[in-house]
Amino acid sequence: MKWLKFVRVALKSIARNRLRSLLTMLGIIIGVGSVICLISLGKGSQADIRRQVDSMGTNLLIIRSGSASRRGVHGGAGTEDSLSMADARALNNGLPSVAAASPVISVNAQVIAGAANWHTRILGVSPDYPLIRNLEVTRGAFFSGRDIKVKSKVAVLGRTVADELFSGREPLGTRIRIRNVPFKVTGILASKGQTAMGTDQDDVILVPSTTALYRLSDGKTVRTIMASAGSPEAMDRAIAEIRELLRARHRLRQDERDDFRIRSQTEIISMATRITGSLTLLLSAVAGVSLLVGGIGIMNIMLVTVTERTREIGIRMAVGARARDILTQFLIEAMILSILGGGLGIVLGLGIAFALGRIMGTSVVVEPGIILMAVLFSAGVGMFFGFYPARKAAAMSPINALKYE
Repeated sequence: MKWLKFVRVALKSIARNRLRSLLTMLGIIIGVGSVICLISLGKGSQADIRRQVDSMGTNLLIIRSGSASRRGVHGGAGTEDSLSMADARALNNGLPSVAAASPVISVNAQVIAGAANWHTRILGVSPDYPLIRNLEVTRGAFFSGRDIKVKSKVAVLGRTVADELFSGREPLGTRIRIRNVPFKVTGILASKGQTAMGTDQDDVILVPSTTALYRLSDGKTVRTIMASAGSPEAMDRAIAEIRELLRARHRLRQDERDDFRIRSQTEIISMATRITGSLTLLLSAVAGVSLLVGGIGIMNIMLVTVTERTREIGIRMAVGARARDILTQFLIEAMILSILGGGLGIVLGLGIAFALGRIMGTSVVVEPGIILMAVLFSAGVGMFFGFYPARKAAAMSPINALKYE
């Protein structure tokens, strides 16, 4: 009952000065709102990145050829002719941690279908590519191992290419021309949308790897091989097995560097998460300054309140209130001010986060732990910055307080 009385008196005191109480809470409102908004948007961005990376494939591993060096000038990753079709076939055979592997021969070209044309990316891949990249053929069928052997001129279109070339007409069974080579359309891929970098994953045509290599490319250059580990736990083992196999196939001595590079899906997620996490932490630290300012505002207003209520304090002490009762009363007032400000800040922060998420097309992830932390932090700010004014009130002499004008 005693604690209820403290709370009731505190609420009455706050209600008597509504505008001043609101202005006192403003720093807490802005600080908590900013932190909630930024963390919710940051977590949402991380979730979006994870979904986008997951859409790239299942337990994806990307093997690229190394950097060519001529007279001390390094060409960068993918410039050395170190990978081959035989390497891709070897990765599919005998590696326990690798579920599937596919060469990727990439060519950019103008594609013609009747009177329509479209510039897009053509990828020469194996029949395992849909498994590696989580692709689904919604209409028609993907090409087979036999098409790889005989270098069939068949193509599977991404959703964007199908829409641009056929504008609602049925593409299956029709002929398209890629670099003046006729291809028969045998399938249409399900839409994958854009990547986190804004690349349209549906603006692509898939053809047999051998056909792309010998009909559309130079007949020898394989810059990229994509593979899929058997499980997320097997990613590191798969990388080690691939590295060991390729080094053996390329006859590299122990002191020689790899002439290829392996990137994992986990590495991509980790790098993107670190970037968004660092930005969120930095912005949250800036927003935390508002909490500090809000706490100082509470301390200043509580000092003014103590001065205004000096006679009230004297009367309370005269009728039996102890110093710790006065201390508790003013501490509770400071904490209630801070918690109310934190509550309003949470509502404001979530409102702004969802509004910005809708405008920017970003997900918003609200974690209950963050809400609880904001409430506890607000109470802590109130207790910390309210302690000095409360202690000053509790240390007053009843006689001097009653004499105060």
